Amino acid sequence: MAEQRGQAADDPVMTRIGQIAMLQHAGDREEAQQRFAALWEEIGPHADPLHRCTLAHYMADTQQDPAEELRWDLLALEAADGLTDGSAAPAHTAPAVRGFYPSLHLNLAADYARLGRPDTARDHLREARAHVDALADDGHGHQVLGGIERLERELAAADGPAQGTPGAVGRPRAEGEAGGG
Repeated sequence: MAEQRGQAADDPVMTRIGQIAMLQHAGDREEAQQRFAALWEEIGPHADPLHRCTLAHYMADTQQDPAEELRWDLLALEAADGLTDGSAAPAHTAPAVRGFYPSLHLNLAADYARLGRPDTARDHLREARAHVDALADDGHGHQVLGGIERLERELAAADGPAQGTPGAVGRPRAEGEAGGG
């Protein structure tokens, strides 16, 4: 973990992402969204997959529209997959990315639940569960696991008359977590 922090400190793109995320967490969602969008344009589609994964993850958190949030979360997952294939990832980064998957899939599950697609949400919850062994026994790990459990309960409760109603399920995202935050 300390090694990852040191690498982020030496990485100007990760530093900028972290600075913009601080704006977002301070409540300036609109400014953060604009700065994330500008950085996304700057780094381009062939940037380091870690940068794209982290940036897309945080950009998803700034979205008001659930469909846009889903789009950015899918981009984050796609970039994470690019890190784990071994071809695009530095050797020290790929194993650490495995810990992103529970959070990435939780976020996708929450997106699909909000869009009234509970079966797809459950598929992503299964994927999140399949990777929980990669979570550390720390605050981040507990937050992600708690989010998985909450969404599982909410989807089970929604199996009644409200099943399939968009927005019927809450938003237990693991905000800011996939970026190593």
